[in-house]
Amino acid sequence: MTTITFDTHKFIRTLKDAGVSEVQAESDLATKRDIVDLRRDIDVRFERVDGELKLNLWMLGVLLAGVISLVLKAFF
Repeated sequence: MTTITFDTHKFIRTLKDAGVSEVQAESDLATKRDIVDLRRDIDVRFERVDGELKLNLWMLGVLLAGVISLVLKAFF
């Protein structure tokens, strides 16, 4: 596996020279692992929301069918 060296000190100096504050320039950088974990968390949350939306869709369908049946019963 190939590794790439990255001079963080030089990068921080470059950021400071570009006008970024010292506190912000020295903050931690996200690693590939951090990004993978974040994507997994987002996927889990979207799956839960998707499940809730499907449940709401079924509930709305049942409610609509009930209302239609009551309207039809009232007029026929």
